Amino acid sequence: MSNISSISALYKFTRPHQKPTPRRERERETSMPSPSPAMPAPAPAPSSPATLTADQDYDRLKEVKNFDDSKIGVKGLLDSGLISIPRFFRHPPEARPSPRQTTRPDPKTLVPVVDLSSPRSDAVDQIRRAAVSVGFFQVTNHGVPAAVIRRTVAAVKAFNEQPTEEKMVHYRREIDRGITFSTNVDLFHSKAASWRDTIQMRAAPNPPIPDDVPEAVRSELFEWDKEVCRVGSDVLGLLSEGLGVRPERLKEMGCSGSRTLAVHYYPYCPDPDLTYGLTSHTDPGVVTVVLQNGVGGLQVKYGEEWVDVEPVPDALVINIGDILQIMSNDEYKSVEHRVLANPLHEARVSVAIFFNTSDRESLFGPLPELVSPDKPARYRQFTMSDYMQRFFKKELDGKTLTNYYRV
Repeated sequence: MSNISSISALYKFTRPHQKPTPRRERERETSMPSPSPAMPAPAPAPSSPATLTADQDYDRLKEVKNFDDSKIGVKGLLDSGLISIPRFFRHPPEARPSPRQTTRPDPKTLVPVVDLSSPRSDAVDQIRRAAVSVGFFQVTNHGVPAAVIRRTVAAVKAFNEQPTEEKMVHYRREIDRGITFSTNVDLFHSKAASWRDTIQMRAAPNPPIPDDVPEAVRSELFEWDKEVCRVGSDVLGLLSEGLGVRPERLKEMGCSGSRTLAVHYYPYCPDPDLTYGLTSHTDPGVVTVVLQNGVGGLQVKYGEEWVDVEPVPDALVINIGDILQIMSNDEYKSVEHRVLANPLHEARVSVAIFFNTSDRESLFGPLPELVSPDKPARYRQFTMSDYMQRFFKKELDGKTLTNYYRV
């Protein structure tokens, strides 16, 4: 029996008797009157012996390994006829996405869209305010041709939507050749998996040889890195000015010397209320530049609220990473963000480029210009080698890295 046949047989199970309530239906329910306080809530049903036995017999690691060894990815599961997500993708009830609030910040004002063709002082001011308050903003008139954006998204979809047998030959986790394709980088370390497949490519300083990159996305990913490298350099200059230092300051520190692409494909999810596309985390680098197609799902955390970053045609999303929060001595904020599982039959596509320094041995910390008796350094110094080792030892979860180095 082939990998595809065996995995299909394993996961083609029926839905549980009680179907999970779709997110949109739950939103309507939250606006209905709640039961009278005088009426006690029903007690939860006790677990049956059969349920307890099933829990004891469940071997998550074995199921994850069987799935990963099949090399078919999330899209392959879906194409096999799957009608309910496997158990290892299901997050515990307390960690699942909650119904949307009826009152929430306006995403259009919270995550601003900055026109990079506007006067430089205006762009610096808008970017600084966004970096200080929410750590996210979008940019337009950034110089990347619309045709390049269209080609990049189309190539990512073409790669992920080709027959599973053709795509699975590229499935691998080892980054030794500069590129991987897999389901969840942290699949074996996370508490629950997320519903997406990802190409990860090291763009600099040591990019893969072209022949190692899948042909369906080869020219597009190299072209995208070239275009976005320029945008990232421009944004670093604006962010430097926003801190009151020379425009070249961050670039001189090599903050674009290391770049990694994460090319995410989020297909339709049969149970979007039980899992995520990408769990809550902060980015470890300096800045991230993200292309997203018209399918939403990206959210940023603002206080205790989760706010949508609504797709804007041809715009690029920029967010502050943990390293820049540290360098700025907490002037700029690296905020938690996540991607909801996709409830639509049109796939969500995003292409993120993480900008970081390639200097692994020098000491990094708050910029000396931003440290004073009135505002002492809030982080201790570290090498990037130590920093990245700590990042790869943990699953994507919250802000543990910045907290670790905080004084």
